[in-house]
Amino acid sequence: MSIPYSRTFLFGIPWYSLLIVVGVICAIWLAGLEEKRLGLPKDTALDIALVIVPCGIVGARLYFVLMSWELFAPDPISILYVWQGGIAIYGAVIGGAIGAWVYARCKKLRFLTLADMVVPGLLLAQAIGRWGNYFNMEAYGPVIENPAFQFFPLGVQVPAAGGYEWHMATFFYESLWNLCGFVALWLLRKSQRQAGNMLCWYMLIYGSGRFIIEQLRQDSLMIGSLRASQYLSLILCAVAAFVLLWRVCRLDRPEAFGRCFPPCLLATAVAMARWFVLGNTFWYMLLMVTMLCCVIWTRVACGTGRTAATAFLLPMIVWDGLCLRIAVAYPYEPFAQLLHALVCSLALPALVGWLINSVHTAKENQSAKEEREPCP
Repeated sequence: MSIPYSRTFLFGIPWYSLLIVVGVICAIWLAGLEEKRLGLPKDTALDIALVIVPCGIVGARLYFVLMSWELFAPDPISILYVWQGGIAIYGAVIGGAIGAWVYARCKKLRFLTLADMVVPGLLLAQAIGRWGNYFNMEAYGPVIENPAFQFFPLGVQVPAAGGYEWHMATFFYESLWNLCGFVALWLLRKSQRQAGNMLCWYMLIYGSGRFIIEQLRQDSLMIGSLRASQYLSLILCAVAAFVLLWRVCRLDRPEAFGRCFPPCLLATAVAMARWFVLGNTFWYMLLMVTMLCCVIWTRVACGTGRTAATAFLLPMIVWDGLCLRIAVAYPYEPFAQLLHALVCSLALPALVGWLINSVHTAKENQSAKEEREPCP
């Protein structure tokens, strides 16, 4: 299993293409389930699929070409040779989003509502499609030198020097992350009160995991010395967190917006800053303490009492610290570093969820207090 038996399924059909088609079918089916709940016209999911799928394919190819222009410059006509490989998921998302926006304008529908309908299935499709990298023997990470971790699917064997060597299976890590993200989105969907919130949660969940996992890949698309997908993920996370926190503070605590929003935003910014100092224990701990201070500031500013969210946040912080300890104890063990990095990545959407819950709970506490007070 650590080495795929073939890149093709039957009749020469590539596994990669087959898995993408399966993912698209699942995404359309899930969008159809959301269509009625969101009050969209019948067959909207099918109609929009006919637009965003081809737009996504074009976007995926153009993104790859732009990031790898040196490969196509000698023979520009090779840009059309899609069957030879060379697509990027972020390009597919961008292309599909543009197609959905045009469709929304033509049909006079709200783009954010359409996006909310699509994103849960999109993340599931990404989880399925990532297994195409397994059959193509691509999207893998550093060499695994410790025999204890040389097993599938934690690692895969890649041809090297006339034989095979074990590498970290980054495609599997991202597929698992996306699958868990899909479950989270599916559970969140009915509790979101504003159009576009699901899109923001998709950006936050997918972006946070992709930022961490991308730095392990050996075949990332680069912009100079920077990993293109990694920094696009950073932008998505920043925008999504800002919008979600802005909305809940404006909606639930308009009278205390000036007090609640700044600490929420600062706590999120500090949580993201930790991604850049994972190898430096001093700065990581300093930022963790700063993040906790911002959390306390948020509770005080918003007037939040004891909440169920607190019982969730504290174990997360303890687990984060434990993984940091493991990473420090085994500085040369890639999987110790990966475990800590993924937990740190998970901390961002968890923190944003906790902050949103805190602000919302503060509103409920305030309303309950006003109901108990006798009228003058």
